[in-house]
Amino acid sequence: MSNDDQYGGAGGYGEVGGTGQTRTRLPDAPADPYGPNRRTPRTSRSLITVVGVVVLLIAAIAFANSGPDTPSDPASDKPPAASSTAATGTDPVTGKSAGIPKGFAHDEQGAQSAAANFAVALGSDGMFKKDMRHALVDALYTAEAAARLKAPQDKAYSTEFLAKLGLDANGNPPQGNTFISRTVPVGTRVESYSPAAARIAVWSTGLIGMSGEKSTDPVRTIWQTWTFELVWSGEDWKVTADSQKDGPAPVPGDAAVSSADDISKATKEFGGFTYAR
Repeated sequence: MSNDDQYGGAGGYGEVGGTGQTRTRLPDAPADPYGPNRRTPRTSRSLITVVGVVVLLIAAIAFANSGPDTPSDPASDKPPAASSTAATGTDPVTGKSAGIPKGFAHDEQGAQSAAANFAVALGSDGMFKKDMRHALVDALYTAEAAARLKAPQDKAYSTEFLAKLGLDANGNPPQGNTFISRTVPVGTRVESYSPAAARIAVWSTGLIGMSGEKSTDPVRTIWQTWTFELVWSGEDWKVTADSQKDGPAPVPGDAAVSSADDISKATKEFGGFTYAR
């Protein structure tokens, strides 16, 4: 199964899935970072863990999140015009519900803003807790898609899967540790659009891992493209299906690795954003 297989979401955001109410507009250390008591993980073990996590989730919920194939727009293969990537300055939403943005504009820009904010919410640590996960899915997906997703997602986020990430059966980290899962959109691309439906790709980076002195899975960065099938329903954009694939990923920078304390503090002190197009 390729990385293009369907994925149900797996950051922090608002009251559900993280913290922070900051809002923005998209614009026109040491070798052993987590303390002397931490056993440095082998590269192969980290890779096996990451691959295992992704494969488990994809295999468990791929069929539930699948929808009819949508033909790609030939125009999407062409370089975008400058106007399609420039920030518009238009407010992205008119309100929030349980910390999740709602009321996106019924136009192409609104669909892009919706997709970017949906990626943030579905890529948050709230997805690892059953009640929060169900609240997110109910808020962002159509009723039919939400009903189709919940059971497979609950099976995917099993006790065994959570344990591989260092979490207990309720999705909580050990005392003194901070589990981090954040998605940060870099840009959006319209693959198709009509007033009734849209297909929007979100290029994003993210953070995933456990921050703590004894953690064997330190917080690392990921790069992915998350594609959403959206429909206009109930006076807002809703998700009917979504898929993910790795990259594009840039060359890692030269910034020194921070300590576990710095990563934990940053996660708590820096809130998430509401993304505009």
